[in-house]
Amino acid sequence: MTTLEERLRSALRVALRERNAIAMSALRPTLAALANATAVESVPLAPGADEHVAGGVAGLGAAEVPRRELTEDEAVAIVRSEIAERTAAADHYGRSPAADRLRCEAALLSRFLD
Repeated sequence: MTTLEERLRSALRVALRERNAIAMSALRPTLAALANATAVESVPLAPGADEHVAGGVAGLGAAEVPRRELTEDEAVAIVRSEIAERTAAADHYGRSPAADRLRCEAALLSRFLD
């Protein structure tokens, strides 16, 4: 887990305690994007293996693979992408409460990059 991800998780715990809806709606999807980035790619089945038996490996946890580790630069790139998505959506909405909320979320996330 990167230090950026640890800081985001810590901020989410505080936001949950304080019931800060804007912070929660910014941090949860960002942490989910980071988690999705650590997923391993699917491995092709062994020759003659059945797709319903997961390669024919037996035993508890036999089909589990360790998640990949993100570098700090990869985590920063993902957070920047989340900020860019919110900014683009806010620009699309123009002047509205939804756009203001998205801009607040983007600003909150950008504070983690400083």
